[in-house]
Amino acid sequence: MKLYYSPLACSLADHIALREAGFAFDLERVDLKTHRTETGRDFREVSAKAYVPVLVLDGGEMITENVAVLDWIAGAAPALSVEGELGRTRVLEALTFITTEIHHAFKPMWHGGSVGETARAGVKVAALFDLLASSLKGDYLFSDRPSVADCYLFVMLLWAERFMVATPEPLKALRDRMLARPTVRASMAYEGLLPGDVAA
Repeated sequence: MKLYYSPLACSLADHIALREAGFAFDLERVDLKTHRTETGRDFREVSAKAYVPVLVLDGGEMITENVAVLDWIAGAAPALSVEGELGRTRVLEALTFITTEIHHAFKPMWHGGSVGETARAGVKVAALFDLLASSLKGDYLFSDRPSVADCYLFVMLLWAERFMVATPEPLKALRDRMLARPTVRASMAYEGLLPGDVAA
């Protein structure tokens, strides 16, 4: 399989999750400004949506949208999901909250918002982090092992660090636990994020 990614984009969550799952996969970097992949291909020929992540399975099927890719990984690697009748539902609930609320709230910071817009976004993200911090079930969101939702949350916590957004102590500790995982450090090193863009 192949993951199309861009460094420090939300596709980092999928990169980490694939490594956590122990899957064999290829990676192809995408320049989201030029829409060119590292092999020179027009990324819009891969996906008309023209954004990452895109996961192409061994049979040629393609999955887009971060929540869908992470849900597929969790289904293929149950250790990255949550046990119980509502396990998958709880993971999807967390993934949806992260993507629709937290990820979306960062938009002014990434896309040249005004000082006021970015300040308001920071306050909103901090409040959303507080909600998640109050619901931790262990070292991670659901237990003492990470799920695909923790992989996505980790990327949001890196963004918070980049944009100096206030983060509650339980989520800082979660971020640091994720940073200590060999799969996370390998993913970040591959994407050129150690020790540059993100402080360890």
